[in-house]
Amino acid sequence: MKKIKITVVERTFNKDITEEYGSETFLAGRGNGPCARFEEGQEFILDGLTRPEGFCDWAWADIHREIRTVAFGGGFPWVNTPNSAITCCTDGMKPVVFKVERIDVE
Repeated sequence: MKKIKITVVERTFNKDITEEYGSETFLAGRGNGPCARFEEGQEFILDGLTRPEGFCDWAWADIHREIRTVAFGGGFPWVNTPNSAITCCTDGMKPVVFKVERIDVE
């Protein structure tokens, strides 16, 4: 199996949604700003389909479909680079956008 590289493209923050729907506990803790788990440009290299150490469990569950597709040679016609996908975690308050790409290293 080819290696997979996951790159954090962008961390976003939906302030209005967070203020309206975020619980008091969430707002008092980590609710003010984009996801603190990742940084733009951060990269993870996978050798197989195992979640990398430190990778958010929720984000992993959300993007695992695209990881598997790319790992096994699939692609997405709406992405302009072959063997890659643009995907995100489904956190409506502070989603993170990822690029998933197959690395053809022999």
